[in-house]
Amino acid sequence: MGRLWCCLLVFLLPVVFCVDFREGSRQSSRSLSFFARSSQLGQHLIATRSVGHKVHKRSADQTGDNCNALQGYQSKLADNTHSYSFNDLSGSVSLAWVGDGTGVVLALTTFQVPLFMLRFGQSKLYRSENYGKSFQDVTDLINNTFIQTEFGIAIGPENSGKVILTGDVTGTLGSRIFLSKNFGNSFSHVDLPFHPMVQIMYNPHNPDVLVVISNKHDLWLSENFGSNWRMIHSTVCLVKWGIDNTLFFTTNLNGSCYDRGVLVLKKTSDYGKTTKTIGEKIYSFGIGGRFLFASVMTGNGNTRMIHVSVDQGESWNIAQLPAVGHEQFYSILATNNDMVFMHVDEPGDTGYGTIYVSDDRGTVYSKSLERHLYTTTGGETDFTNVTSLRGVFITSVLAEDGSVQSVVSFDQGGEWVPLQKPLNSQCDSTAADKEKCSLHIHASYSTSMKLNVPMLPLTEPNAVGLILAHGSVGDAISVMTPDVYVSDDGGYSWQKALVGPHHYAILDSGGLLVAVEHSNEAIATIKFSTDEGQCWHEYNFTAEPIYFTGLASEPGARSMNVSIWGYRESILSQYWVSITIDFRELLTRDCQDGDYVQWLAHSDDISDPSDGCMLGYKEKFLRLRKDSVCWNGRDYTVNKQHTPCPCTLDDFLCDFGYYRAENSSECLEQPDLKGHVKEFCLHGKKEQLQTHGYRKIPGDKCEGGTQPERKVIDLSRNCVSDLIDPELLRDSQPSSSAPIIATVIAILVISIAAGVLFVKKYVCGGRFLVHRYSVLQHNAEVNGIEGVDEPLDTNVATSAKIEFHDDSDEDLLE
Repeated sequence: MGRLWCCLLVFLLPVVFCVDFREGSRQSSRSLSFFARSSQLGQHLIATRSVGHKVHKRSADQTGDNCNALQGYQSKLADNTHSYSFNDLSGSVSLAWVGDGTGVVLALTTFQVPLFMLRFGQSKLYRSENYGKSFQDVTDLINNTFIQTEFGIAIGPENSGKVILTGDVTGTLGSRIFLSKNFGNSFSHVDLPFHPMVQIMYNPHNPDVLVVISNKHDLWLSENFGSNWRMIHSTVCLVKWGIDNTLFFTTNLNGSCYDRGVLVLKKTSDYGKTTKTIGEKIYSFGIGGRFLFASVMTGNGNTRMIHVSVDQGESWNIAQLPAVGHEQFYSILATNNDMVFMHVDEPGDTGYGTIYVSDDRGTVYSKSLERHLYTTTGGETDFTNVTSLRGVFITSVLAEDGSVQSVVSFDQGGEWVPLQKPLNSQCDSTAADKEKCSLHIHASYSTSMKLNVPMLPLTEPNAVGLILAHGSVGDAISVMTPDVYVSDDGGYSWQKALVGPHHYAILDSGGLLVAVEHSNEAIATIKFSTDEGQCWHEYNFTAEPIYFTGLASEPGARSMNVSIWGYRESILSQYWVSITIDFRELLTRDCQDGDYVQWLAHSDDISDPSDGCMLGYKEKFLRLRKDSVCWNGRDYTVNKQHTPCPCTLDDFLCDFGYYRAENSSECLEQPDLKGHVKEFCLHGKKEQLQTHGYRKIPGDKCEGGTQPERKVIDLSRNCVSDLIDPELLRDSQPSSSAPIIATVIAILVISIAAGVLFVKKYVCGGRFLVHRYSVLQHNAEVNGIEGVDEPLDTNVATSAKIEFHDDSDEDLLE
């Protein structure tokens, strides 16, 4: 893309389709950007047990003439290849799919030139009703208004058909928005009494309700799809939708969002008519699954701890995690309704930390992986949720010799192991032993280091077991040009699929893979596979090559259409080109029952009654045969059958105060906690934990078998967290009884003395011996200016880059 004097950017901003880090959930948007050292194995700490799987390929590799079985596709694809040129000045283009299976695509081209402190430019809006095969110029629907590309095209949730464009109108007190309720077929406009600071947010449960923060940090809300707006709170820093139409937001009584640790967390369940303060001393907050998280400053103001609520902030529990200082940060890597993956940064500028996994309350955490790579300079982590198979995660560790190595967990963080070496690959120069090495996956860290990696790992929940990723084979990630590797069994086994870096996409629920080589030269060829990446075919889609910028396909991996975006240039001009290929005619028949074969996940031997048990049950899937060239269709659903398994130690995490030695299933008590009584303070009642070191993995569904004893004993004694609001401790019922008063005073004196001894022994001693649960401190709101904080953008699914402050790293809670 160096040939374009303007930077070319394509955003794909679809409806609610693709999967984010929450198991079984979907994120609101996905965007792709198109712009045009050797190391040796080091020691790293992996909390792991032996895997015990000797996985074979799901079906035999196709070689020789088998890869030539697909014939006559050139003419079929040529008849279904459609090209469209955008003959206007366009420095960038944004794409958005409107609705599920509607075929409606909006393309917004924008050209702008900054001049002194002003900005001049033009926008054009195009609309397609056939998945991008042709477009119609509908710029007149937005009155030729310049659209602010930083806000993109805001598409309503599900199949609502709603679209919002934010325009820049000079000489007005506010922005102008263009609204469509019919999939972009027509637009109306509304002049806002403010300028948005961020993109307008839909209520995920009611797309008529919109909310946005203005550039003056006021929170505005509309209940009639933008026709009327009202300000519901001043100087708001960050806002997020929760469940049941609840809005959570932070403010600051001092009027500044940059005063970290003094923010106030509030919520409203009636669209701002009333608000309730649910926390103070807030550093940052986020929402994941059913959990509400808040990073809270401790009493001395030098450290902060994570608090968790499962009742929308009505009560809070302190997460049993190490406190972090100003130079450290927390990051929620993944969460669902059962558990949380939390990264805790190490002190100092180390570039790594420790992954902890929680219980089902999000409060008790066990150490999962040490030396987890998470750079403090660029905020990059390779943590990847493999959405195509339950319980699988891939990430990188920073070895003691400074090398970066990939590890995988198949049981939701219970164990981490290296990835197997692909059978059709040789160990590279990073391998000390050319016969023993492993696959290492390139992800966000590699892209941040400017390696030749055009795409992150790709998985889709309806393409069972499939993973496409760039990688290298050796003892560590290599700076040499990567190749594309494919796994068809959720990461247990791999094969080299394509030589060199490529852009790739999954179509037809995994029945079709497409790829385009990443090159600085003009290209004219696309590659595709109908057997999960074993055999690849090439098709020349144009006689006039284009400078390629990226692939675009409808999110959800169900479409049969893929668009190849790029540009052509002449002596005097450059212009965008979209070439869309419809592969439907290539797959001439619908898939039938005989085209599917039964496959047991996490297994290599179906005849073994205990094989395939993972997180307490087996999953059998019906998957398309590799040699079946047929169409799954848009209505395809994943067919799976569950069978419970008897419990073993592999179904349990180590309990608080215990750890697993490498290559062992046994949980051992941490030496520094040995012999100490482990007590809880749960909602004002002291309880004692008695455990043999194990607790069941959240979401594990095993039955019977091994059941390590674990119980919590009510000690029938009151306790108070040091973060409970003092106002809550005051006696609101006056009494004239002197004996009662004397008794209360005596109890308070004893409690204070015990508290001093407790703090001295356990807190000041640096031991995490006590679960501390509390309600966040909150006071009656006083009149005055309220404040604002920076958005905490932690999109794990897209591995978005996070910007850190030099003096204080932000907690990445999402």
